[in-house]
Amino acid sequence: MTKIQFRRRLIVIILLCVAVGGAFLRHYATPGSTARDIGTLLMVLWVPIIGNVIAWLIGKRPRKAPPAEPASFDALAAFTPHLLVELKFRKPAIPSQDLPIGAGEYRCALVVDNEGFSARWFVPQGQLLERGLPHALEVEFLSPAVARPKFPHGTEFRVLIGDSFIADGRALQSYPVIT
Repeated sequence: MTKIQFRRRLIVIILLCVAVGGAFLRHYATPGSTARDIGTLLMVLWVPIIGNVIAWLIGKRPRKAPPAEPASFDALAAFTPHLLVELKFRKPAIPSQDLPIGAGEYRCALVVDNEGFSARWFVPQGQLLERGLPHALEVEFLSPAVARPKFPHGTEFRVLIGDSFIADGRALQSYPVIT
């Protein structure tokens, strides 16, 4: 037992004895007397320790294994397109941010009604996507088995990045499942 554990146990024992002494004092004192009030006060001193005892008991409970890491695109291999879509990027509210979408990987959620599906797409090197114009892009889903049925040909959706809808889209073609 460490020094801190010993001190904590000693404090709990002392406060328990004080509470028991307060109970005896309260029991034998006449009602309405100062001695009875002091006995009540001594009994109440035990209350803060109850929380510590409960926390100690909770700490002794066996713990579950930590949850598995959520799936992410980092764990996947190369880009495997699942859907060809047409995206029309919205104009931003601030004119100075009205810049074309540059080359690189973009991760988002494709939202159909009130359901969102994690997805990513790439803009090839040397290309820029102008806002306000439709662009055909290939999209990969994080969970294609769940998302594919929600995107038949012609399904309209919105593209969510962070807390902003940045584009509106339409499903053009679903690619065959590669096993």
